Order: sequence, then structure tokens, then C-alpha cells
Amino acid sequence: MSDEIAENIARLREEIPPEVRLIAVSKTHSAAKIRLAYAAGIRDFGENRFQEAQQKQAELEDLPDIRWHFIGHLQKNKAKKAIALFDWIHTVDSLALAQKLDQYAADLENPARCCLQIKPLPDPNKFGWEIPQLLSDLPHLATCQHLKLQGLMTILPLGLSRAETQMAFEQVFSLREQLNQMASLPEQLTELSMGMSGDYPLAIGAGATMIRVGQGIFGARE
Repeated sequence: MSDEIAENIARLREEIPPEVRLIAVSKTHSAAKIRLAYAAGIRDFGENRFQEAQQKQAELEDLPDIRWHFIGHLQKNKAKKAIALFDWIHTVDSLALAQKLDQYAADLENPARCCLQIKPLPDPNKFGWEIPQLLSDLPHLATCQHLKLQGLMTILPLGLSRAETQMAFEQVFSLREQLNQMASLPEQLTELSMGMSGDYPLAIGAGATMIRVGQGIFGARE
């Protein structure tokens, strides 16, 4: 297993530009597997269940330079813990959640960096802003002075063609550029978290700065 994980990571490193951050999606995988990926050079790990992530963080406290990314749906009642325990939250998916995180970030010296979750295409199975709603909420987001907004994140609907996937990723890139030109937010948005095991080459081609790969590193979910 250690050889397989190391080989998968080495192959991905050959395909991914050095400036793109590779996040190993470790949800459902054991702390032992995370250690193997860590030994192969990975420092960024993505979790989507709060309790599972907390348990792994406790088991891996001896690896202090791990960066933990929360990539699941975040309930508002977990916002206070999440912004303190994670280095990144990719799934800020509503104005109410952003305002709650901003409230708690005010009390922290180093709160999590955050991405706004965007739905470039309608998808009832995904959380996040549709683009018109995000633009409408922008003045309110601009008042979140303590929230470290870094970029945008997206998870695309299943079953898209290659052309549809490419177009959706490019739409998220264009949205980030539009938001930066509007200069409404406290900081410029530099990050684009998009692309997973099945479509990360298209995401990188569209400007992704972070990709989230699970099966391509660890194999099938446990």
C-alpha cells in the first residue's frame, strides 16, 4: 500500500505544475494512510466530516506541518470550531455562514483561510452560491472584515461532458477576475479550488491553483 500511494503521488507531481497545490482528500481513509502520503511529501489533506477530521488531527499531532482543509458542507453550529481547527475552509457556501465565520474570526489570531463555494451550473445536490446570488450578496460579504477570503471553490455536477466541464471551470475563473476588478472585497481573491481525480487536468488548464484528489492517491474509499 505504501508503494502504491507513493507511486500515485509521484505520478501526479509529474503532471501538476509546481505552483498548483495538491490536496490529498483523505476523507474515509485512515490516519495510517495519511502518514504514508505525508512520507511521500504531501502536506495538504482534505476532510469533509467534522468529527472524523478531529479524530485524525488528534492522531497525527506529531506531524505539525500538516495543513488541514475542510471540504465538506459546514453547518453553522460547527463554524466556531472549524475556523479555529482548520487551516482552510473551502466550502463557505452562504452569506449566513460567511457572517458567522467572520464573527468568530475576529477573536482568533490566525483563523482559517476561506474560499466561497460557487455553483456555475444549477445542481440541486450541491451547496453554494449561484453566480447572480453571489453578486447580489457581495456588498454584505464586503463587510466581513475578519474573514480571510482567499478565492473561489467549486464542485461540478456529475455527468458533464469534457467541453461542459471545461466551460464551467473557465466560468469560475472569469468570476474571480470579475470580483477582483470590482474591488468590493477586503482582499484580492488569488485562489481557485477546483478539479478532482476525474477532471483535474481540465481544472488546471482553466487556472486552478488547488486541486483535490482522493481516489487518484488513496484508491477507492474505505
